[in-house]
Amino acid sequence: MLTNVELECPVFDSFRVQQVAGMFDVPLAEKMRLQFTVEVPALSGSEKFDWQIGVIVGPSGSGKTTLARKLFGEQFIERISWPANRAVIDCFGELSIHHITGLLTAVGFSSPPSWVKPYHVLSGGEKFRCDLARALAQGIVANTPLFSATDQGLLTNDVPLVAFDEFTSVVDRNVAQIGSAAVAKAVRSKQIGCQFVAVTCHYDILPWLSPDWVIDMATREFTQYDDNTNSISKTDKYPHRRRLRRPSIELQLHRCRHALWRIFARHHYLSASLSKMARCYVALWHDEPVSLCATLPVIGKRKHWRISRIVTLPDYQGVGIGMRVMEAVTDLYRADGCRLNVTASHPALIAHCRRSPKWRAVNVMKTGAHHTDRFIPGYRGSSGRAVVSFEYQVVKPI
Repeated sequence: MLTNVELECPVFDSFRVQQVAGMFDVPLAEKMRLQFTVEVPALSGSEKFDWQIGVIVGPSGSGKTTLARKLFGEQFIERISWPANRAVIDCFGELSIHHITGLLTAVGFSSPPSWVKPYHVLSGGEKFRCDLARALAQGIVANTPLFSATDQGLLTNDVPLVAFDEFTSVVDRNVAQIGSAAVAKAVRSKQIGCQFVAVTCHYDILPWLSPDWVIDMATREFTQYDDNTNSISKTDKYPHRRRLRRPSIELQLHRCRHALWRIFARHHYLSASLSKMARCYVALWHDEPVSLCATLPVIGKRKHWRISRIVTLPDYQGVGIGMRVMEAVTDLYRADGCRLNVTASHPALIAHCRRSPKWRAVNVMKTGAHHTDRFIPGYRGSSGRAVVSFEYQVVKPI
């Protein structure tokens, strides 16, 4: 489908404007206009195709924002304001706490200690995730679909569209790539039931978002991707190309000293303390620490251990790094003939263990355990919190 776009701005007549026009031979008119035609995906009608993620990309001044405004109207979210005197968790209107935490977790912002802070004190990466969650919430609420809670996350009876301006423009590129992967995972897995369009000037995020279509405003080209074909189709009206494959995230796992815990401590959702008896393991990505897992022995049970801490830094949340690290550590213990459990109240960890065949729920405590272990320094019980305990299983090949 072809659409015409017109860019224009007023030119104010002044002495300095006339000077610049004379010095640099700038033609003046009542308004400066730029018109162009660009091919865009059909968003309705018989030519509409099924898609989940789209991208409008191009350099600054290429007309990305103008095109997005024309295509998406009120569904295009350009700027989000945050009150200075309210916690992030209180800025999502009438959504329930279950839906709010689900949105924040889905976009990779899984740090309850940061949820209760005001927006202006967060890091750049955390602000980006919060803006994204608010944009998704606003788009969903504006289209008034009904939420239904499931173990998999958030689903809607209808599929709204959310277009987000300046996607990843204010964060470093590592954060941008991980954040893009987190959004793609949330949308494609139906954790967030919407069609999502990123408007950005950064080409490096394309393989991490793995979009179904891209409009490149630098060349005015529209490309539609299909995960089931390897070559450009000669018969279809729009050329099809194989969807960009997301780069792999290769981690290195090492045993580490307790001192490294200080990098992760403030991001743990329960306590910043760590028992001196704990064994610690750190995961590195590009030689940078991104996740830490700690284990403790279960007192009175031979070769029985439990996960006591699993923390992934906020900039790297949302793509499953924490769960991969936890299970890699668990595999080490299982190879040594040990049993291993994890007890958690974090919804993301519980949802993962419930879905995975590697974990078996062994206990559900709606009010937590009513005892503390005095023999383990730094131990904190779960009294007052609803928790679920899982044990790691040996999955036999079929």
